[in-house]
Amino acid sequence: MNNRKLDVICIGRSSVDLYGEQVGGRLEDMQSFAKYVGGCATNIAVGTSRLGLKSGLITRVGDEQMGRYIADTLQSEGVDISNLTIDPERLTALVILGIRDLQTSPHIFYRENCADMAISTNEIDQAYIASSKSIVVTGTHFSQPGVEAASRLAIKYAKQAGTKVVLDIDYRPVAWGLTSHGDGENRFIESADISAHVQTIIADCDLIVGTEEEIHIAGGSTDTMQAVKKLRAINPDAAIVVKRGPMGCVVFPGAIPENLDDGIWVKGKEIEVYNTLGAGDGFMSGFLRGWVANEDWKTCCEYGNASGAIVVSRHGCAPAIPSWVELQDFLQNGSPHFRLRDDKRLAHIHRVTNRKKQWPEIRAIAFDHRSQFEHLLENSQKTTADIGYFKSLIAQAAGTVLGADSGIEVLVDDKYGFDTMANLTNGKNWVARPVELPGSRPLEFEAGNNIAATLHDWPESHIAKCLVSYSSNDETAMKQQQIKLIQNLYAACLSTNHEMLLEVIPPQPCDDDDIISAMQDCYEAGIYPDWWKISPLKTAKAWQQATDLIKRFDPHCRGVVMLGLNAPIAQLLKDFEIGAKAPICKGFAVGRSVFAEAAEKWFNSQISDAQAMDLIAEKYAELISSWRLLRS
Repeated sequence: MNNRKLDVICIGRSSVDLYGEQVGGRLEDMQSFAKYVGGCATNIAVGTSRLGLKSGLITRVGDEQMGRYIADTLQSEGVDISNLTIDPERLTALVILGIRDLQTSPHIFYRENCADMAISTNEIDQAYIASSKSIVVTGTHFSQPGVEAASRLAIKYAKQAGTKVVLDIDYRPVAWGLTSHGDGENRFIESADISAHVQTIIADCDLIVGTEEEIHIAGGSTDTMQAVKKLRAINPDAAIVVKRGPMGCVVFPGAIPENLDDGIWVKGKEIEVYNTLGAGDGFMSGFLRGWVANEDWKTCCEYGNASGAIVVSRHGCAPAIPSWVELQDFLQNGSPHFRLRDDKRLAHIHRVTNRKKQWPEIRAIAFDHRSQFEHLLENSQKTTADIGYFKSLIAQAAGTVLGADSGIEVLVDDKYGFDTMANLTNGKNWVARPVELPGSRPLEFEAGNNIAATLHDWPESHIAKCLVSYSSNDETAMKQQQIKLIQNLYAACLSTNHEMLLEVIPPQPCDDDDIISAMQDCYEAGIYPDWWKISPLKTAKAWQQATDLIKRFDPHCRGVVMLGLNAPIAQLLKDFEIGAKAPICKGFAVGRSVFAEAAEKWFNSQISDAQAMDLIAEKYAELISSWRLLRS
């Protein structure tokens, strides 16, 4: 088993969940929706990957935007999608759902002839099943003949290869045609026919997991212990896990006792239950993290209970499942908050250990300048429309340097560069955009004080960049005013799930100590930027001080990028020589040093578009090649 490529392959539902963002009302009253990947099998594939297992998924998605969203998300989460099928005829499944209260979570399933219910035996590859230590099959995919045949073939191949079979009972009466479309939240309707059908799967399973209601449907009795005994009679060897919500879970690895509490009962964490949706998938992800690694039953239950508890405290299913770092922290340290979503420390760990993409190197070209381009118009025949056009030339020049298939990193504004910014927002580029009013000191936001509303309109992948002219030596009132605004921006980034790049430039003249002191003030105010953008520090000692500061406050910080401040290329290369030796320095974000000469000539009609692009590309290429040489 140890030489198998995967730990777990999940087979089954894959959908896009549209979660109502207004909590405590009817689905009819929802005003906006958050978009997440969903579906039992998909959630477990994401969850187990986050918890350190090598997971894969067998499912189908439509050949459209929602299907591509699922595939992109799974890849970013580290899930193997080599056996994910793109269906050219069917649409990706959708679920619209909300949180009304602890007992009511309205669902509408859009699953009529959807892609994931068209999985066929053709998609079950015997070698792929044999490459995993375990497979997870889900009850919904035994409700229709085609997907049932595929799931049964996967079980057959698993038994032949010695791959363990896990059944998540995943009972949804609506999927079996027992309820109306609008009653998707109904979790239990008794049916002798369905009980008999599910029982035909039980004998081939090594692990059976379900809520008490799901155990009832599988065992054919609303008496939990009678249902468990029925499952044991069908399968003498499988471990049976009964999920009990806040009560934790009970495992029956062998003979069934008379009372539920006489099994291996591990109680759950006592926390506020905010959202029961996805709790089971979070539990299963945690439980499998222990089970696949051959941990004892108590440890498996602790992992499952803790993972489920974290999920019920948050909005969403898959995005709420913890990382392995987060789960370990919660198990070791717990939380002082009954309302777990109020635990800022744990929320920070969740955010920074579940980032979707890694950026080991940043070679950003910064052209988010606004006032500087406006000055270029003063003695020119150009118009404001030409500013936007020239910014598109900068982006094209950067693309020629890095290659058409390579992602690029840019800082670009939406005032003059909106079209360029939109074209660059394609899932592979690093795009940061400014929020500050140019030249403001104290800091002001260009779009007004309601910065959360501003970020709400941005694509999630955009990074909120804020330049602040801040010094620890400023008067107290000035410091407090600026810190308050940065705190507001940070809170807005957290609520809208945007990364934050904080560019700190103390008023001139300043030295390395001024920059590091300003960074420390921000940390002490509870501000944890994903990225720092600062002037190049002049000594190795200063870089070490910055590194130590970041590690002390936020070891998961993305890193530092160096700015240019219109310095000559020769000076930048001297600064790079020092910064490249510091691992915390991920690269640079340089603008006018690269494009200023070309801009001056182009706005004065002294050079053509092609000449401007060539001049920009030449300088940009020199920076990149020099940085990489120094870094190596």
